[in-house]
Amino acid sequence: MYVKPTFTDILRAKNRIAPYLSKTPLIEYPLLSEALGFEAYVKHENIQPTGAFKIRGGINLISQLSPDERKRGVITASTGNHGQSIALASKMFGVKAVVCVQEGANPVKVGGIRSYGAEIIEGGKDFDEARENAERLSVEKGYRYIHSANEPLLISGVGTVGLEILEDLPELDAVIVPVGGGSQASGICTCFKTAAPDVEIIAVQSTHAPSVYNSWKSGKLESTESAKTMADGLATRIAFELPVSIMRDLLDDFVLVTDEELEAAIKLYVEKAHTIAEGAGAASLAAGIKIRDRLQGKKVALILSGGNLPADVLKSIL
Repeated sequence: MYVKPTFTDILRAKNRIAPYLSKTPLIEYPLLSEALGFEAYVKHENIQPTGAFKIRGGINLISQLSPDERKRGVITASTGNHGQSIALASKMFGVKAVVCVQEGANPVKVGGIRSYGAEIIEGGKDFDEARENAERLSVEKGYRYIHSANEPLLISGVGTVGLEILEDLPELDAVIVPVGGGSQASGICTCFKTAAPDVEIIAVQSTHAPSVYNSWKSGKLESTESAKTMADGLATRIAFELPVSIMRDLLDDFVLVTDEELEAAIKLYVEKAHTIAEGAGAASLAAGIKIRDRLQGKKVALILSGGNLPADVLKSIL
């Protein structure tokens, strides 16, 4: 049983993160809003040092390790962005980090993990097999295992995205947030449903990897046989207890999008906002396009959660 993070935990996380990360911009692009029919405000987590939002949670968690945990080192599994987060945060605080990735993982993200000095162990056909490998090695080697979602400090850390949005646009109507494991959506829900409960929180996941969506609908932890989507940040086969329980309590709506819709959103970001989004980062825009009719005239924050898109993939989409 996990302890759910609170709004106060998010405030504490903000203070811990502030010395290391700058606030990211929330920008409305008139051409994008015109194309959508509502005021779209893009939260640019793609300009974080790691190219994605997860570094907020990484710093919040690694900074709170006990002396014994720091000495033992940490291990985690990742499709890429979480691994970069733990690698960079561990470098900041002088902690040994090991990151397990699946075979053929996003080379941009793997390169980032390596550049921050973490040891990379490749193995498994997908994220969940890499996660099982990390869990096994944590027992064998004595590392402190860091789950990518069932960690209150990760959730409260990434919940600071919500604080910044509220500071910049308190008259907001809705927030659309991508879901892989669900840490960011959980943090956003925790923030807004305490400070601004009337704001609608809408999650989005891939139709090819709907384990969290299915769990949110059914009320029990669901899994899928595969999670083959172009958005590696959304590619989880198994839902996790802590974020699902938070979203079941606090999330207003959940949308699924196809790979074709994600690619169209990536292209639209380039055309209308001159910015690069990876598949998961474009998911909020893809959902906004899909449900645009019911968002007409509203102020909507689109969380562009990451921009680590390989150049050849971007070229192919364009």
